[in-house]
Amino acid sequence: MYRLDHPEYLYLLLFLPLIWVIYLGFVWWKKKAQANFANPELLSKLTPEQSAFKSILKLILLSLGITFLIIGLVNPKLGTALKTVKRSGVDVVFAIDVSKSMLAEDVAPSRLEKAKLIVRNIIDKLGSDRVGIVIYAGTAYPLLPITTDHAAAKMFLENAHPDMVSSQGTAIADALKLSQTFFDADEETNRFLFIISDGEDHEANAVEAARVAKAEAIKIYTIGIGTPNGGPIPISKIGGVKYKKDQEGNMVITQLHDEVLKEIATIGKGAYIDGNNTKTAVDTVEDILNQSEKKEFETKEFSDFKDQYQWFIGLGFFFILLDVFLLEKKTSWISALNLFNEKK
Repeated sequence: MYRLDHPEYLYLLLFLPLIWVIYLGFVWWKKKAQANFANPELLSKLTPEQSAFKSILKLILLSLGITFLIIGLVNPKLGTALKTVKRSGVDVVFAIDVSKSMLAEDVAPSRLEKAKLIVRNIIDKLGSDRVGIVIYAGTAYPLLPITTDHAAAKMFLENAHPDMVSSQGTAIADALKLSQTFFDADEETNRFLFIISDGEDHEANAVEAARVAKAEAIKIYTIGIGTPNGGPIPISKIGGVKYKKDQEGNMVITQLHDEVLKEIATIGKGAYIDGNNTKTAVDTVEDILNQSEKKEFETKEFSDFKDQYQWFIGLGFFFILLDVFLLEKKTSWISALNLFNEKK
């Protein structure tokens, strides 16, 4: 495992091609100027010790020296051990509805993007809590196992889309069952499950699945996104926006159905949260988590990261010193190789 302290310095490597372009331009200008002074045969006699190979070798050494110095500035660090670290927090799993109805834009920019925004803002406030993500439509799919890596959670969250789930629908029951597997039965941490959905086309056994989850000491909160008036479902934006229609050619309007969401939250000893206002929803979840008892748990992570810059700085100066002390005069054994066809 490694990490870079200052990756921004890698942009300095872009100057290396510029150095080579300048060098090649100088060689071209030099040859043109020398051609005006004397013919190539006479010049080779006037400067018999001049080596084309040495000048290129010096530039290669200089380029290597600069490259290693830049890497030294970046300061790569290597993690030398995978250690078990004790933390205190709660376990939070988000089950996000990615069915086609979540693409409706009755909540700007869309129900799904609103759900992502809420989850992203909650993750930013989690501290040392662990987080996992499940997505579901007709079936449930594990997007990210429970982890303390919040940056990875937000990265995976951005990929959530209806195309990731093959069958459509709103299988809240499957999401509940899959979410239960995210929690470690051997750890007595407080467990929270947040179901984010518009509640449409839910399966009838969702309530029973909520009772099973409650028996596993999982507190279930639901976040409803959408409006009672609803909106059409965009299915294509190629050549203009096209909306989903029923068999009779009428435009399908999807509405928020919060009844089942409220029932699930009640059974799960949680609460229903209106997700149409981002700040209110995030603040409500933050208060819920802050008021909960933080339990100690173990997590494995790389530690003892050690600086490695000194090796690259040393190599950089080594190659630069070689460049400084290497003369451009021909060396007998290199000359014998005739690498650049210097002997005619």
